[in-house]
Amino acid sequence: MKKIAVLTSGGDAPGMNAAFRAVVRKSIYEGIEVYGVYQGFQGLINDNIKKLELGDVGDIIQRGGTKLYSARCPEFIEPQVRQKGIENLKKRGIDSLVVIGGDGSYRGAQRLNEEGINTIGVPGTIDNDINGTDYTIGFDTALNTIIDAVDRIRDTATSHERTFIIEVMGRDAGDLALWAGVAGGAETILIPEAPSDMKVVAERIETGMNRGKKHSIIIVAEGVMSAAECGEELRKYINVDTRESVLGHMQRGGKPTGNDRVLASRLGAYAVELLINGTSGHAVGIENNSLSKTSFDQVFEENHKIDEGLFRLSKELSI
Repeated sequence: MKKIAVLTSGGDAPGMNAAFRAVVRKSIYEGIEVYGVYQGFQGLINDNIKKLELGDVGDIIQRGGTKLYSARCPEFIEPQVRQKGIENLKKRGIDSLVVIGGDGSYRGAQRLNEEGINTIGVPGTIDNDINGTDYTIGFDTALNTIIDAVDRIRDTATSHERTFIIEVMGRDAGDLALWAGVAGGAETILIPEAPSDMKVVAERIETGMNRGKKHSIIIVAEGVMSAAECGEELRKYINVDTRESVLGHMQRGGKPTGNDRVLASRLGAYAVELLINGTSGHAVGIENNSLSKTSFDQVFEENHKIDEGLFRLSKELSI
């Protein structure tokens, strides 16, 4: 392998720049030419590809977002569209590609791998919903952003004796809601993997009110329902003063935490190592603090699962 390209795709995640930096610097360290693809798969189609040097990734490890930019590209599913991207790589002699992104990005990477481009996936998504890794790049930063918001909202909830419903991201996965709920001491956590009966939720809140509790925090994952819908459902069973807060895209931004910077650096460099050693069609990850690789087929085999023990703990601690 003499030339490698790297792109970021899908929703941005804090730490993507650190992973991008690691791919570039590890490649150059190994004597490999490295190219950046700007605007994700759309940039691959549009031939927005640039050779990179060490200085191109200087002073970015601490920055949120992605210097390579990102774009949705639903037409990439079409073989003739992908072929344009493949041709743009091959005319530069590039035969290997690192794709930093989530589930949708991996599917594009898998197709490219099947069509002759050696491809490795790096898990960059705040949702923590990728199989084959304990944590995805950006999850820790987004989690801490949510915890900070929950702490601030609790001050207001306490002052005004209200129930606050906080909607967090995560797509169809509940890890952000679950972890933030445990860390923020939420009284109720609603996640897609464990459907809840709103009547039971209302009864628990009412029980707390009857013993003198004057405020509550409910964290709801966007994959369950919106904060507004949650409030409507709750008021069907209990007369309670609620306020809804949607944290939205602020969860994706901000400087990556130390954990995300180190994780991204390890995974980015490992992706290059695998390509050098002839491995492709895999996603890299971290399992029990050790680097791991999982074939794209295995990544897509099962739906993401939550930590059942942590979910039980959340119930036990929120009585």
